[in-house]
Amino acid sequence: MATPERSAETGNRPARPRRMAVWREQHAWCARASLQRLGTRPLGTLLTITVMGVALALPLTFWLLLGNVQRLGHSLGQDPAINVFMQPGTAQPVVEQTAASLRDRADVGSVRIKSPDDGMHELSSTQGFSQAFAALPDNPLPYVLVVTPRQGESEAATGQLVKVLKGMSQVDFVQDDGAWRQRLHAIVDLGQRGVGVLAVLLGLAALLVVGNSVRLDIQGRADEIAVLQLVGASRAFVRRPYLYAGLWYGLASGVLAVLVVLLLELTLAKPVAQLASSYAGGLPIQGLGWAELVWVPLAAAAMGWLGARLVSARMLRISI
Repeated sequence: MATPERSAETGNRPARPRRMAVWREQHAWCARASLQRLGTRPLGTLLTITVMGVALALPLTFWLLLGNVQRLGHSLGQDPAINVFMQPGTAQPVVEQTAASLRDRADVGSVRIKSPDDGMHELSSTQGFSQAFAALPDNPLPYVLVVTPRQGESEAATGQLVKVLKGMSQVDFVQDDGAWRQRLHAIVDLGQRGVGVLAVLLGLAALLVVGNSVRLDIQGRADEIAVLQLVGASRAFVRRPYLYAGLWYGLASGVLAVLVVLLLELTLAKPVAQLASSYAGGLPIQGLGWAELVWVPLAAAAMGWLGARLVSARMLRISI
C-alpha cells in the first residue's frame, strides 16, 4: 500500500514538466510577438538596426585593420638581425677575427659573414641589376657581418649592442631596424587602446539606441501594459517581449556589422592582392574568420538584450 508521502510525490511528478512546457511556450510566444511588433514598423526598425550596425562595424573594422598592421610589422621585422658593414678594403682575416670576438659576447646569438660576392649575388638576383653589376670592373661591396642578438634580449639590450658595434674599429655602418620596430609597437599599442575606447563608446551608443527604442515602445503600449497588470500578469511576463525585441535588434545589427566589414573586404580584395603579390605573397593579410562571424552577432544580441533589460526594468517600475 502506498504511503501518503509517495502518493503526493507521484502526483506532483508531472508538475515540473508542465511548468517547463508552459515556460517554453511563453518564451516562444514572446519571441514571435516581439518579432511581429518589429515587423509592423519596418522603417523605424530598419533605421535602428542600421545605426547600431554601423556603430558596431566601425570598431570591428579598426580592430581588423590593427590586427593586419601588427601581423605586417611582425612579418617585415621578424628578422632581428643587425647588419654590420665593414669598411671597404677590410681583409678577410680581420673580418673573421671581428666575427669571432662578437661570437664570444653573451648578448650575441650568432654571427654570419656575408662576403662581397654573396652581396653581389643577392643584389643581382633581387633587384634585377645583374647586367649592370657584371659591367663593373671590381666588386665595390664590403664584407657584412649579420649579427643576431641572443633570443629573448630586450629592445634596450639590443640598442646597447648596436652602440657597441658602431664603436668598433673597421666598422663603417650599422643597420638596425630596432627604432622602426619600437615605433611600430608604440603605434599598434596606441591603436589598440584607441579601438578599445571607440568600441566602448560606440557600444554605449548602441545600448542607448536600443534603450530609446524600447522606451518609446513601452510608452506607446502603456494602456496594454496596464491591462496586463490588472489581470495579474507578472512584471517579468510584461517585460519579456521587450527583452526579445532588444535581442532581435542586437542580433540583426551584429549581422549587419559583419556584412559591412565583409563588403569592405570584398572592395579592397584586389588592391590587397596586388600588395601581397609585390612582396611575393609574404604579407599575412587576413580578414574576418569564422570565430568573428559567430561571436560578433552573439555579442551584439547580448548587448541589445542588456540595453532592453535596463530600460524596461526602469520604465515598468515607474509605470506601476
